[in-house]
Parts: sequence; structure tokens; C-alpha cells
Amino acid sequence: MSSITSGLKGRAELGVALLLGAVGVIVFLDASRLVITYSQTDPVGPKTLPYLVSGLLMICAVFLAIDVLRGGKGEAEAGEDIDLAHPADWKTLLPLVAAFVANILLIDWAGWVISGTVLFWGSAWALGSRHYIRDPLLAIGLSVASFYGFYLGLGIHLPAGLLKGIL
Repeated sequence: MSSITSGLKGRAELGVALLLGAVGVIVFLDASRLVITYSQTDPVGPKTLPYLVSGLLMICAVFLAIDVLRGGKGEAEAGEDIDLAHPADWKTLLPLVAAFVANILLIDWAGWVISGTVLFWGSAWALGSRHYIRDPLLAIGLSVASFYGFYLGLGIHLPAGLLKGIL
């Protein structure tokens, strides 16, 4: 067993290849369970794109695994200006995660406009903006604009929540 682990030492990218392959299989299985009726106006059908994405994911997984097994290694970005020796900035990361979690918890009950406002304003605050009048106004504007953009532009109904009947 130790010869297997010593042979795989430094090849953590194989986990990424495994993950890509697993996602490819999941997408394929999910697409194969689509129940559709074909029409003359849409000869390609809605299964084509998921099958294409699934195939590309699995091909990438195979090529990545082959590259890693041949000794290829992922290299850090040379142009990045991040010092990896420094620890994570928890004062930024935790409020940002809290904004996303609040959005997840509020979206069904309060609706997109309110949860989106919390998300946009919380993200701006977590990333360092301290304009206490401008930021909430921009957050409200972004959430209302995205609500109507999805509703009118794409035909996707985001939850209105507490503002049902007003929006």
C-alpha cells in the first residue's frame, strides 16, 4: 500500500481529474433522464448541450489524468500579486460568506429583491466599501434591476417574497 501512496505523492491533480470525470458522468446521467417531445421546429433538442458538456468534461478529465501521470504539474500563476505565505484575510472572508449565506436563507421567504440587496450591500461592505448611503442605494438598484431583468428579459420568475403584489 505504501508503494501506491508513494507513487501518487505530489499528484493531487488526479483528484481534480476524478472530480471532472464524476461531474461529467452526473451531467450525462441527468441529461439521459430528460423526458422531452421532439418537434419539427427544434430538431436538435434540449439533450444536445448537456451531452456535449458531459463529453467535454470527461475528455478533459482523461487528458488531465494522463498529463499528471506523465509528471505534469500545475504551476502557480506568475502574474498573480498574491503572497501565498500570508494567511487568509478572515476579516474579509467571513462577512462575505455571511452575505452569501444570508442571501440563501432569505431568498425564499423575503424574496430576491430583499435578499439580493443584502447580498450586494454585504459584499460591498465586506470588500471594504464604506459609503453608507451610496452602497445600500446601489444594492437596491442592482437587485431590482436584476429582478426585472430576469422577469422581463429572460422570462424567469425570481421569488418576490414579502414584496409580492408590489413588484
